[in-house]
Amino acid sequence: MNRRRCLALLGMIAALPTAALAQQPNATRRLGVLSVTAADDAIGQTRSMVLVEALAGHGWKERDNLKIDWRSGGGDRARIAQLADELIALKPDILLAVGTPSVEELRRRTTTIPIVFAVVTDPVSQGFVENLAHPGGNVTGFTDYDGPLAGKWLEMLTQVAPPVRRVFVVYNPETAPFAPLMLRTVEDAARTLHVAVEPAPVNDAGSIAALATRKDGGFLVLPDFFTMANRAQLLATIGEARLPAVFWSRTFVEEGGLMSYSTDSAEQLRRAASYIDRILRGAQAADLPVQNPTRFELTINLKTAKALAVTLPAGLLAIANDVIE
Repeated sequence: MNRRRCLALLGMIAALPTAALAQQPNATRRLGVLSVTAADDAIGQTRSMVLVEALAGHGWKERDNLKIDWRSGGGDRARIAQLADELIALKPDILLAVGTPSVEELRRRTTTIPIVFAVVTDPVSQGFVENLAHPGGNVTGFTDYDGPLAGKWLEMLTQVAPPVRRVFVVYNPETAPFAPLMLRTVEDAARTLHVAVEPAPVNDAGSIAALATRKDGGFLVLPDFFTMANRAQLLATIGEARLPAVFWSRTFVEEGGLMSYSTDSAEQLRRAASYIDRILRGAQAADLPVQNPTRFELTINLKTAKALAVTLPAGLLAIANDVIE
């Protein structure tokens, strides 16, 4: 091969798209993971283990052919932004964004590195993707919210005895931009269920503590990384108010909340691993449809029900995936 043909061939290789280079064997790839939870948070640790196991099932093994850079924001938006800068600087082949703020910060910094997301609500209205079937751009992933879900949360509260006639909807307007969508669903369901709905926004320790003054009702806690990061105080305050509550994640119930109906976040991480695998093998994020949740779980804490002196119907207990006694 003469020098001119050799240079031409090298130029062709350099011009190959990421998809083609991704298929080269024996290359160690780099994955950056940005999560809204704290590094020592139990739910974050569980998700990390699930992800590593799922990736290994697709043939991607840490310290073998995959380098994973882990970053955890601990519910601090400024910290999440800083960590997004760090990950982009490492020039990963692909990024995994767990939680809405992670997606927001990463997509502000790159339009070329593929981003797979998980545990994210309403990615279309937030501008992350063009539509679910054809996301376009460099972002795709798995949502944690199905349209009727908020109505089901409200319905669960109305099954508590003594009956709940007023529901305080807890969320942080600054960190849950999708809350108005859920509130509309809750309010629509409230008219059918004959209950009053009252927004109860929180954004700091003081506003969470003020929830203890709410009386004669129940709490509905919307999905929000703020409520997850501050769940210890939130659970303590709701316990002080001695009102029933329904939550968006089973983690709250495992730590003392009354009940939750939620998507399976571990399953979302497994599904995200499949997209990471496909993209590392040459697929384009723009061509992979955003997928809604397919698995839901009802968790009930009977210890908490007893402490609150409330009764849950046998029908609800019968269909629960997990009952803590």
